[in-house]
Amino acid sequence: MTSSAAAGSSPADQVRALQHALYRAAKADPGRRFHALWDKVCRRDVLWRGWVAVRANEGAPGIDRVTLVEVEEYGVVRLLDELADELRQGRYRPLPARRVFIPKPGVEDESRPLSIPSVRDRIVQAAMKIVLEPVFEADMLPCSFGFRPKRGAHDGLQVLIDESWRGRRWVVETDIANCFSAIPHEKLMQAIEERVCDQSVLKLLRAILRAGVMEDGQLRRPVTGTPQGGVISPLLCNVYLHRIDRAWNAREHGVLVRFADDVVVMCRSREQAEAALARLRTVLAELGLEPKEAKTRIVHLEVGGAGFDFLGFHHRLVRVTGRRNSKKSVTFLARWPADRAMRHARDRVRELTRRSRLLLPVEVIVAKVNRFLRGWAAYFRYGNSAIAFEKIIHHAWTRVALIRSYGESECRVRL
Repeated sequence: MTSSAAAGSSPADQVRALQHALYRAAKADPGRRFHALWDKVCRRDVLWRGWVAVRANEGAPGIDRVTLVEVEEYGVVRLLDELADELRQGRYRPLPARRVFIPKPGVEDESRPLSIPSVRDRIVQAAMKIVLEPVFEADMLPCSFGFRPKRGAHDGLQVLIDESWRGRRWVVETDIANCFSAIPHEKLMQAIEERVCDQSVLKLLRAILRAGVMEDGQLRRPVTGTPQGGVISPLLCNVYLHRIDRAWNAREHGVLVRFADDVVVMCRSREQAEAALARLRTVLAELGLEPKEAKTRIVHLEVGGAGFDFLGFHHRLVRVTGRRNSKKSVTFLARWPADRAMRHARDRVRELTRRSRLLLPVEVIVAKVNRFLRGWAAYFRYGNSAIAFEKIIHHAWTRVALIRSYGESECRVRL
């Protein structure tokens, strides 16, 4: 690219070019440790892209109670200039995150902790993610699907179908117990230092990990965990759990499919599945982690047998025959929304149509219900979900009918 072309490119194009350059350099030399990343984190265009990502994600304020709207009133450019100066001069210090607890979807009387950094800290974390992600993405393996660019849950779900066709019908399913809060800081930093030796970047990462959380007026600084809710936490989790992926790269213990801390291994026999589970326990123990026992089991996929839940879907082997006079049949791995996903959908519709909302116009309530249903259906429409969709739409119609009689087309509930 010529200097004139670079000068005329937008900040987004410049940041994208930076990421491509970092990715190519990391891919070309798997043993390279990057020592000149700090100046890139401090770049104004990188910080600006960090702000754009934070603003698009919306989110609540941190312990300083500064909202996104207040940042815009204060002046985004002004704040980014201040952050850039603080970073360059070594004066930047992250604040503790604000700890809140949110209900687990589809699970009654159970919640999970969420850490909310301040807006300025989210911007800095986003800038760090922009610079670090291409470096580590160059090493990531195909078995990992969570929180990665151009990869998602449905890519991982397709692997399950493909491997079941290939005869891998013994499944090890588990997830990692308290993964985000259990990752040891020192071992995480060792994993990061395999690729990064820029001391300023490493110092800031340690400061982010040690900033702690404010809960019930008390500051807690744990020595483990990447706070769930931090912008950079999913990347750090993937960097650490990449060691599991490397242990499975030879496929000796079946085919691994990992979405962050949710893990499935597709195997050809019970013996291989038992060996895979034992190997998984060993690797996790080496990382200072352990599987969640209540969600750990080996399942044999067979027609009429049990299935398993993964990424919101229930998966089960089914056999479908052809037309009435045909003897041909097809056996395949079907999937539809799991019971937990169905409970979450019903609970959300019930919340949107609760009695306390009766003062709102029915059009507003229906619009909110439709907005949720469209998002829910967009995820679950890949699979065999028609019956589940009918149940949810019937539930939504019933709930809206309890609020008010309606017949206008604009008030219709639909998927």
